[in-house]
Amino acid sequence: MNVRVLVVNGVLAALYIAVSAVIQPFGFTNVQFRIPEMFNHLVVFNKKLFFGVVLGVFLTNLFFSPLGLYDLVFGVAHSAISLLIIIQIAKYIKNAWVLLILNTLVFTFTMFIIAFELYLALGLPFLFTWLTTAAGEFVVLAAGIPIMYALNKQLKFDKLI
Repeated sequence: MNVRVLVVNGVLAALYIAVSAVIQPFGFTNVQFRIPEMFNHLVVFNKKLFFGVVLGVFLTNLFFSPLGLYDLVFGVAHSAISLLIIIQIAKYIKNAWVLLILNTLVFTFTMFIIAFELYLALGLPFLFTWLTTAAGEFVVLAAGIPIMYALNKQLKFDKLI
């Protein structure tokens, strides 16, 4: 990994943490409106940004999560697995809008991982928790589609690193 890739991913992780700090009261509930989850869309434009997103999730969970180790394991796994799925899909689908929509659906569906975490850690009902966390994830990522698409037009994430 070259220095530029490392620096850009470090800045991305820092941005994820900063935005998480601002919305902390809403980011760790059973609905989980984590605004920085919009950064998951960056991988649609540049798969090298995978590390910054995952590092941001890890450090956010390390510093802010009331669930500690549970969130470090399940939260990071959820992000890594979902992003890797999108990276694989992107090998076959090149349309950014389609990939952004698929990314939203993948992350929404895989919220069962977080629901399972909340079931284990807090005893919350699995299906209801899956529904509420998936709803929060869907809203944030769906709202993020036009934002990230517009940002990409200006910043050219694919050429960033």
